[in-house]
Amino acid sequence: MTKNKTKRAPYYNIGQLRVDYWNKLKIETAELGRCQKGSANEKNHKEKVEALLTDLKGVECYFASPGKGRMRKLLNAFNSQEHDSLSHMVAETTKQLVGDSYRSNPDFIDFDEQSMESAEEHDQHVSVRKNHFEVLFVDDISEQEEGKLRHSLRALRTPNDKFTYGVVVQRSFQDVMIALLFNHNIQAVVVRYAPPYLSKKITPIIMPYIEKVTKLDFSSKPETELGPLMGELIKKYRPELDTYYVTDTALGHLKDSTIKGFRRIFYQTEDIQELHLTIMRGIAERYNTPFFSALVEYSQKPTGVFHAMPISRGNSVFKSRWINDFGDFYGRNMFLAETSATTGGLDSLLQPTGPIKKAQEMARDAYGSQYTYFVTNGTSTANKIVMQALVKPQDVVLIDRDCHKSHHYGLVLAGAYPVYLDSYPIEEYSMYGAVPLEQIKTKLLQLKDAGRLDNVKMLLLTNCTFDGLVYNVERVMEQVLAIKPDMVFLWDEAWFAFAGFANNYKQRTGMYTAKKLCDRYGSEKYRAKYKEHIKGLKEGEQSLLPDPDKVKIRVYATQSTHKTLSSFRQGSMIHIFDEDFRRKTENTFLEAYMTHTSTSPNYQMLASLDIGRRQVQLEGFELVEKSIELAMVLRAKINDNPQLSKYFDVLTVQDFIPDKYRQTGLKEYYTKNEGWNRMEEAWEKDEFVLDPTKITLYIGKTGVDGDTFKNKYLMDKFNIQINKTSRNTVLFMTNIGTTRGSITYLTNALLKIADELDDEVKSLSDKEKEIRDKRIYSLTQEVPPLPDFSYFHHSFQAVPGVPGGNLREAYFLAYDEENYEYVPLNDVLSIMAKGRKLVASTFVIPYPPGFPVLVPGQVVSEEIINFLTVLDVSEIHGYRSDLGLRVFKEKVLDRHMITTSIGGMAMGKKKKQLI
Repeated sequence: MTKNKTKRAPYYNIGQLRVDYWNKLKIETAELGRCQKGSANEKNHKEKVEALLTDLKGVECYFASPGKGRMRKLLNAFNSQEHDSLSHMVAETTKQLVGDSYRSNPDFIDFDEQSMESAEEHDQHVSVRKNHFEVLFVDDISEQEEGKLRHSLRALRTPNDKFTYGVVVQRSFQDVMIALLFNHNIQAVVVRYAPPYLSKKITPIIMPYIEKVTKLDFSSKPETELGPLMGELIKKYRPELDTYYVTDTALGHLKDSTIKGFRRIFYQTEDIQELHLTIMRGIAERYNTPFFSALVEYSQKPTGVFHAMPISRGNSVFKSRWINDFGDFYGRNMFLAETSATTGGLDSLLQPTGPIKKAQEMARDAYGSQYTYFVTNGTSTANKIVMQALVKPQDVVLIDRDCHKSHHYGLVLAGAYPVYLDSYPIEEYSMYGAVPLEQIKTKLLQLKDAGRLDNVKMLLLTNCTFDGLVYNVERVMEQVLAIKPDMVFLWDEAWFAFAGFANNYKQRTGMYTAKKLCDRYGSEKYRAKYKEHIKGLKEGEQSLLPDPDKVKIRVYATQSTHKTLSSFRQGSMIHIFDEDFRRKTENTFLEAYMTHTSTSPNYQMLASLDIGRRQVQLEGFELVEKSIELAMVLRAKINDNPQLSKYFDVLTVQDFIPDKYRQTGLKEYYTKNEGWNRMEEAWEKDEFVLDPTKITLYIGKTGVDGDTFKNKYLMDKFNIQINKTSRNTVLFMTNIGTTRGSITYLTNALLKIADELDDEVKSLSDKEKEIRDKRIYSLTQEVPPLPDFSYFHHSFQAVPGVPGGNLREAYFLAYDEENYEYVPLNDVLSIMAKGRKLVASTFVIPYPPGFPVLVPGQVVSEEIINFLTVLDVSEIHGYRSDLGLRVFKEKVLDRHMITTSIGGMAMGKKKKQLI
């Protein structure tokens, strides 16, 4: 294991630093304006203001707004000792920057050319706010030429434009890459001339935030190759951006990779108006929402409704004397857009040919898949669709036991045999981690040795888990494909839909990795590497690399768009990157899709999926980064506050992930004394990482269990909603809808809870203190062991002695009520002690988090019963406390085992006869 060598930083990201420095500058310039001229106090504030201006100059040069123009004006005011004017300009700039109002005001861009006005004043001059973005020009030009470029592009604006943009110019390869990492306003990049490689303006303040850039080493490349190379890297780091190339190179001399790498290539003699129009067109295409726009247009048409749905157009609602409040609550547009029509500009979800098809194609491009399908029944249904489409009865599926219950029900429907994989336990906090790669490979090799590898069809893993554990997707897929080169992967990314729009996260998603591996295995470079690898293997040693002649990339990802991005509830997507989809799976997939998809899908939900795609393409990079930043801010606030840390701890990376799975040694994201760790290296190399937007708060020191803390304190007193608790933790999540205000509100609530706990402790009698201490001891020390999957009873094993169980057979055997009985939970252990094996006849699923601790056909273990008796959740699917645990009767198991044996013998004889 290597020691963590990542740099510490005083802020999590450059955005946090930038806003804080502007706020500091506002305070210091206000103080400077009040100082008596020539005083020692004035000198002190001058030094602070000068230092802040210098630091901000090194940051703002990567932004069009406020940018270099504003910094020049501020420095001029400072040098001219116009302190009141300086204070006013800094205050206004900070207000606009923090509130993002500058993006609705294109006149805020060119400060050196126009007088400054507030966003409120600007909105009085124009009736409609126009979406504003920035265009990055790569061009080693003079300041004077830069001014001419800005003026030329500004002159091309018209009142009818839907969008406006500012210009930020960078003059070196490194500066371009820094701007792409820092500036989320950039929507297009124009590479005009071959740039020099090294930057001349990197300042110490930004060094901790540009490791990705400083690790790149293309300084030996000729400048003529840097432009095309830049296009490749932009697609890697910011794939949503439009890229354009301006060159003098004749078409015959342009490489195919260069031509394909840019949206369009211009020649330097061409009119700049064409470039401007192309930039605007590119944004308009991403802004387009085919289905949402069609639905809006439909809702505005006068129609006569002579089909189903009286609620359509709101006729049955607004004319009613008894339910018109329903219409008032939702508004008229909701009902105008309600229809069961699939014509008139709309489309059919089951067989789309119009706007739904186009919307799915645009989602495909946004999420990096080969095919994307909208799902209106939630990811539970998406999981069943994929399962039914890909596996058939008696196929073997490797599946993490603590995955969502929908996968287990999908196995029942498909009739596949599950081989359950156990996640490593995190017993101190009563939760599970993730499945180690070594266990997956061990199960695969056991199946291979038993001659069952050909029956294995799919590996199904949850990425990321409810608690935020994320797999090294590339490593898992590569090493599994080395054993079984045609393995199908289903990555349940229900909580990870946002991940494709952040640099660190993206590399651990199913679609990004599928594309990466597909390109890798198809290259001659990999073929040569594989040959060398095979030569170096010892006899009998398993290869860690897939055979390029046999490997097929077949990856499916199901995502709950509504959980982490903008969509109405149950809005989900299935993303596919499958080299064999058209040849092997398309027909069965479409059949499964029709099996589980309603013929009356909710059009509002489909429209929200369409509009959510527009959002992530145009501002996903920004919003996801801010959601991570706010999660980090909350972590720091709880850790740094003595009153909060008295009762609460934010669990760290090392609390969730054992040392052996953290190759980089990263232990935590933040410490009070040392600041922020950079997490890039860990996300690149470690077997598991922790998603920082999942904030698990350890509450054992409060003496209150998780369920009580959620209901009594968070919900009842502060109306704070959370999904998941354990015996001694509660889980908070940030997302793209989280605001600074909501983080402040949560912090305030936790402070009030801490104060209330203080008051409660002070008022306790000696006996009450003893009871409280026992509760705390129980929550912090008396940790119940977490049960692994036990095993299938041998009458439900697919093949005796080989991993895999006949889940479907056990499930349907319990349809006859004569086959099962109930055993009170308190009596289970004593019955088992007498030698009886109890076998579950139903799923037993605590919710949340929603994965089964028992499945039909599984033998009940002592560890499982101990776990069930200490659960703190009130909702356990498949278990009724008044009846007890539902198990198969002994005589049923004996009879079934005999029947199964006879059936197996008959099948064996039949096979021999056929042979």
